[in-house]
Amino acid sequence: MKTPLRIGVIGVGHLGQHHARIYAGIPGVSLRGVCDLDECRGKKIAEERGVPFLSTLELLIPLVDAVSVAVPTSSHFAVAAACLRGGCHVLVEKPITRQVDEGEQLVTLARSVGKILHVGHVERFNPIIEVIRPLIDSPGFIECHRLSPFQPRGIDVDVVRDLMIHDLDILLSLGLGRIREIEARGLPVLTDFPDVANVRIVFEQGCVATLTASRISTGRLRKLRIFQTDRYISVDFGAKEAVVNSRKKVHDKMTEIEFQQVKAPEGDALTRELTCFTQTIQGVNGAQGVTGEEGVEALRVANTVGSLIQQHMEPGHLHA
Repeated sequence: MKTPLRIGVIGVGHLGQHHARIYAGIPGVSLRGVCDLDECRGKKIAEERGVPFLSTLELLIPLVDAVSVAVPTSSHFAVAAACLRGGCHVLVEKPITRQVDEGEQLVTLARSVGKILHVGHVERFNPIIEVIRPLIDSPGFIECHRLSPFQPRGIDVDVVRDLMIHDLDILLSLGLGRIREIEARGLPVLTDFPDVANVRIVFEQGCVATLTASRISTGRLRKLRIFQTDRYISVDFGAKEAVVNSRKKVHDKMTEIEFQQVKAPEGDALTRELTCFTQTIQGVNGAQGVTGEEGVEALRVANTVGSLIQQHMEPGHLHA
């Protein structure tokens, strides 16, 4: 019998607590401990999972082979770097870091110590994406809408790196070529950073994508619409389903419209993501997560968008 993969979770707040819960149920994986600056919170989650609470990284790292890093974005670089240097494989939540050069340093460090570095772009693991990928062929236009009610977490970054980065990552994974042009506008409303943003991106192969993200909406919406020759695909990430309208030639001068409603197989995106991370470490064929390099590229585009938004904001709203 193979030795179980020993894993720990650093940061067990809103998202990290679910990392701990999921790891505790993955076959071939042994959750060995959790770490959090909030001792009360950390001990509560540790007790729920029947594992030790470790108050510092120095206490956790020797006990594990891999970690999930789910701390605030401002601490991603320092925590992930310490874990890589300590000999751990790392999955760090998105965005990989605050600055691109920090992300690049993590990629270089992971390579130098021979450890896997994955980034938590969880929407890539939504099962509906796997279903519709084979249907995407040279799209001309893409629309992304990601709206969420206000929550007092994740506000140490703007809405682009908080929410829109999910859609940026998906776009970059579709093979649309290099980005030729970006236009962006945004506005801070309830925080010190832009809470709503609209972006237009032109890709090398001709596709034009428009993205809207808001973290101050009255409801939730996570939709992707893809327009291409002879086919329109509307994806609802929340419902994990898609509607596909295709034009089919019946005779030389006649066509018909084929309507298809597609439902994804059962599967939780975060469970799929964390399972993929552990399987990649264990060398399972076909396991493919979002690499550090991909995380850096998504951050590079997100930061470019953020800089463009800053350029068009009122002087009183400019932030470093």
